[in-house]
Amino acid sequence: MNIIRKFIGAKSKFEKDIPYTYEARIKIVEGNKEYNSYVADTICGLVEHLDQNGITPDNVAIFEIFSKQEKPLDIAYCVTDAGRWMTRSELCKSFKQHYPGHIDETGCTFEDREKDVSGP
Repeated sequence: MNIIRKFIGAKSKFEKDIPYTYEARIKIVEGNKEYNSYVADTICGLVEHLDQNGITPDNVAIFEIFSKQEKPLDIAYCVTDAGRWMTRSELCKSFKQHYPGHIDETGCTFEDREKDVSGP
């Protein structure tokens, strides 16, 4: 990563047709509005983190965060038919149509982003 990108961030974060970041919200107590929040620049990094930390899909709501809005993401993009989190390669296939022109056989627009996750 060159010196300019270290200061202004990943080039893909400035694209208007894909999310700036992703947020997973996990309910703390059923029936209560409070939740724990995990944030990541990539959906694959976020899903991998949730899976590695034993957070099951049935307790999670994921949001695509854009510069001026947030949209709930259909969890079906991230979960297999068996109800488990998808792997990174499965996510690429799943999101190929959701983000047309950003994911192909050689890679994706999100490759310039950090895979770190921040959360509670």
